[in-house]
Amino acid sequence: MARFEKSLREYFEGGECREGLPSVAYFADKANLSAGYFGDLIKKKTGINAKEFIDNYMVRLAKHRLLSTDDDVAGIAYDLGFQYPQHFSRQFKRITGVSPTEFRQN
Repeated sequence: MARFEKSLREYFEGGECREGLPSVAYFADKANLSAGYFGDLIKKKTGINAKEFIDNYMVRLAKHRLLSTDDDVAGIAYDLGFQYPQHFSRQFKRITGVSPTEFRQN
């Protein structure tokens, strides 16, 4: 788990997210595991699947940026690897229950 979280952090802080959204297969490959086995390990450790874990991590980063910067939502979306800000907003709302703009205002 620690290596997975470190890889997530490096992916987003190292600029790799400019290549797009990370996949479970990407992190499984970094750990020299099959995507299925990697996903099973993450689910066993966390109780959620690897994709949900990655999505939740991205939302935590987005929340931090929304509260600590004046960056616009589209800029945050692009920085996280989303091709379209609307996709980011939908995913953020699906996970948190509020839009990024509503989150920032509250």
